[in-house]
Amino acid sequence: MFGSIVIRLRECLLLCIALVAAAAPCDALAQQFKLTSESQVDREQLYAELSRDVDALQRELSIYKRVVKLVSPSVVHIESSPSPQHRFRRDVEEAGSGVVVRYRGNDYVLTNRHVIMHSNEEHIRLELDNGQELQPTKIWSDGDTDVAVLAIVAEGLVPARIGDSDAAEIGDIVMAFGSPFNLRQSVTRGIISAKGRSNLDLGEGEVDYQNFIQTDAAINPGNSGGPLVNLRGEVVGLNTAIASSSGGNEGIGFSIPINIAVRIMRQLIETGVVERGFLGVKLDAVFDTTSAQYLGLPRLMGTRVSEVTEHSPAADAKLQIDDVILRFDGLEVDDMEHLINLVKRTEINRQVELVIFRDRNILKSSVSIGKREDFADSSEGKQSSVDP
Repeated sequence: MFGSIVIRLRECLLLCIALVAAAAPCDALAQQFKLTSESQVDREQLYAELSRDVDALQRELSIYKRVVKLVSPSVVHIESSPSPQHRFRRDVEEAGSGVVVRYRGNDYVLTNRHVIMHSNEEHIRLELDNGQELQPTKIWSDGDTDVAVLAIVAEGLVPARIGDSDAAEIGDIVMAFGSPFNLRQSVTRGIISAKGRSNLDLGEGEVDYQNFIQTDAAINPGNSGGPLVNLRGEVVGLNTAIASSSGGNEGIGFSIPINIAVRIMRQLIETGVVERGFLGVKLDAVFDTTSAQYLGLPRLMGTRVSEVTEHSPAADAKLQIDDVILRFDGLEVDDMEHLINLVKRTEINRQVELVIFRDRNILKSSVSIGKREDFADSSEGKQSSVDP
């Protein structure tokens, strides 16, 4: 009987061990389920936190969407088929962009001349944001600044709001609109990287009078003529060119300041021609480091006056031979060509401040820019290559 009790105890012990062994996987499964549930809870919590953070940023992020909504109806896709005489040219650009503007109650498309330069009204097709197609009724253009204006007539056009490019600052966020690679109504974002860029080699069709806004907003072929817009939805530039070794965007794009483009547009519409600014000086074409040091400058800078035209704005401002013009309207003068560029694209009758180096002293002077046509008979007008 004692042996029977021992046997039963042994069986009970084995049964307990078996039960414990069987329960172990269940405990592991329960633990795993618990961890999975906690992990899911953590993920849901992270999603909730992310959603709250995005909601907090939504007011800022929605600015870009609102700019797009406001500006897109004013952006125009341009297809410009070459006229028969230009059909086989390799440099013909057949697609670009533009922006609708309103001037004195009439609507126009502002764009780059190189977008439409080999075409005419009959061969140009304009497509609006809503798919509406138009043809221009008249074209004006200025090759020296690469600005073109197309007259259009249609109901319900939405003109863009024009900003002040002079007030734009380096670091401002901007958005570029257009049709890169024929992809209509594309938008990119960046900042203003620099202002007053000039002396750029833009190849055939080069812009003579340059004063570009530089931006890292992606600009590609097809963006030409499209608007560069600030976060207020105001146009501050016309996208015009890129600096690229591949032909595509590399983060260096250039736009014509809208103040210049609008001034050119107004003159083209009103008179058909563009007035060029006039200062009234001849400049030293061989001014070099040796000449600069002889005059007392630490290095080559600015450009030297070699002659002053009588009764000219320069004469009224008391400029003298051997003056070195260092700054013009707040911009450093790089060389003779740069000053010519600056003067010719300055608005007539505008008062401009000059910084001059004379007799080893820095002086300031003010000059009212004249109209070149008023001095066409002067000796200076016969040497326009060196006369601003």
